[in-house]
Order: sequence, then structure tokens, then C-alpha cells
Amino acid sequence: MNQEFTLNTPDWSKNENGLLPAIVQDATTKIVLMLGYLNQEALAKTLETKKVTFYSRTKKRLWTKGEESGNFLHLVDIKNDCDNDTLLISVRPDGPTCHTGSDTCWDEENTSNYGFLSKLETVIKQRRTAADGSTSYVASLFEKGINKIAQKVGEEAVETVIEAKDTNDDLFLNESADLLFHYLILLQAKGFTLEQVVKVLEQRH
Repeated sequence: MNQEFTLNTPDWSKNENGLLPAIVQDATTKIVLMLGYLNQEALAKTLETKKVTFYSRTKKRLWTKGEESGNFLHLVDIKNDCDNDTLLISVRPDGPTCHTGSDTCWDEENTSNYGFLSKLETVIKQRRTAADGSTSYVASLFEKGINKIAQKVGEEAVETVIEAKDTNDDLFLNESADLLFHYLILLQAKGFTLEQVVKVLEQRH
């Protein structure tokens, strides 16, 4: 096997047709894009070209994803599971993966998700557009404008630094949460997202 990837020899004997299922996952977002099947020839071509190639059970031949649409799946990494009978393929997709035009074969958006922070980002957006400033703290900040929001970030940053120099861990964590919360508000006020900041960090890395 290609020495670039830590891939054990797959157990092609598990299925009579010599095919193994392959879960295809976006290397960045970790979203599952599709499920396909590979035989030994498809795996060899995938490793050689660095473009994911499957064995089509309907066409009875190899097919490289994107050979017609141009939406190739560029190989980033490939691994076996514990039984060596299933492959996990990490890729960088060119455009949507599904033939329907969807990002994934489950009709999901292939966007980065940062857990609760992404959920909080959505809540902030909803409060900005739909909430009443008289009852919503977030909405009231947006009504007061960018200067007030930036000021709050500065205040929370100072308070976080002060608590960092002290020994009360609870206060430090709470001030850190306040800082992060107001920073997410500032990002939206400037028209940016957390994902864009992460991309800058990835480029620096």
C-alpha cells in the first residue's frame, strides 16, 4: 500500500463480491458526505490518483467521483476499521457530493460545526433579527451599535485578565465565558462568522 497512509491490508474476503464499504467524510468539517464501495482496483487507483474512485455496482465498472460533474473528492487520508472490512476516507470535496446537487447524500449542508458555540452563534443571529431590544439583552446591544458592542468586549477582556491574575477559578471561567459570548456578538455585528476566524487560524497553522 501507499506509504503515505497508515492502511492495513483490507480483508477483501468478507464479501463474496470483493467489495468493501467506504464512508467518505469531509476532512475539515467532519461531515459524512456519502457511502460507496471499493474493490482492490478502485483502492489502488484512489491511492495513485489521490481522487476517490469507487466500484459502481450498477455500471459494473470503476468510476471516479466527479468524472462527469467535476465534483472530485480529493484524498486526504484513508483508514481501516478494527476488522479491516470498512474504509474511512477523508477528503476535500470540489463542490456538492450528491448527484442531486446537495452537499451530502443525506441532504445536509457541509458546514463546520463547533458544537455549542455554533448553536450559540445561531441564537445570537435569531435574537438580532427577531427579538425585542426591551426584552433581549442581545437585541439591545445590536440596537446600540458597534461601538457599544466593541466596548463590552473590551470590558470583558479586562475583567478576564484581572481574574486570570487571581486564584478564583470560577470567576475566571465566568469572565472567560462572558468574553467569548460578547466576542461572538461582535463578530456578527461586523458581518463575520466563527468559521471565518477558524479559517484564518488554519491558514496560519
